[in-house]
Amino acid sequence: MRLRLIHLYGDLMNLYGDRGNILALARRCAWRSIDLTIDEMSVGDRVDPGTSDIFFFGGGQDREQETVSRDLMAGNGKAIQEAVDVGASLLAVCGGYQLLGRFFRTGEGTEIPGTGLFDAYTVAGGSRMVGNLLIASEIDGESHTTIGFENHSGQTYLGESVEPLGRVTVGSGNNGKDGLEGARYKGAIGTYLHGPALPKNPWLTDWLIRAALRRRFGTDVSLPALEDNREIEAHAAVEERVRREGNVHTSIR
Repeated sequence: MRLRLIHLYGDLMNLYGDRGNILALARRCAWRSIDLTIDEMSVGDRVDPGTSDIFFFGGGQDREQETVSRDLMAGNGKAIQEAVDVGASLLAVCGGYQLLGRFFRTGEGTEIPGTGLFDAYTVAGGSRMVGNLLIASEIDGESHTTIGFENHSGQTYLGESVEPLGRVTVGSGNNGKDGLEGARYKGAIGTYLHGPALPKNPWLTDWLIRAALRRRFGTDVSLPALEDNREIEAHAAVEERVRREGNVHTSIR
């Protein structure tokens, strides 16, 4: 089995070490003998929705977001939407998540257009939401705890046609007000979970891989189980610490 992963704007949107999410996807594919090709795409490159199975989109500063927004509006946003609509999976973190919503409004009032993949919008906040983040997720009838670290001032609000990734147990999440974190549309997930998120949450890594496999090879494709004892123990240890310590740095001005 072969899959193709597109790393979107990795030269511009690369804060917080979230490239580790790609390493987690590659490793868990390799352990199952799935051949994962990783292609870096930046401004001026064109996304081919027919050959793209997984997307990763990281975070960046406002200046980089403006540059990337213009390129997305030139055709890549539509191509990403088309790929997701026919089954491709996607993980977008922080700035990438914001650019796949309807718009991001800066503190100066400038609106940076988004692609609208997620029915959501983001506005700049007056303080940063920083610290541990623990959410309760339920996807495809299965319940999970999902852990990470948030560091954002943007406040994201979801519309009616998109579901959250989960509900906040510890931390601030999308906006620190409504108790929601992230967004989910078909096989696409947007989130403020740094860490990076996927090594800490192997269930989420596998969900993205499974969605991509079914897009490429049909809905009857299953994902072989892995020996995840160490990953489960590590997740449990971090979850226990987060519950004990809470979000000790939230809303730094």
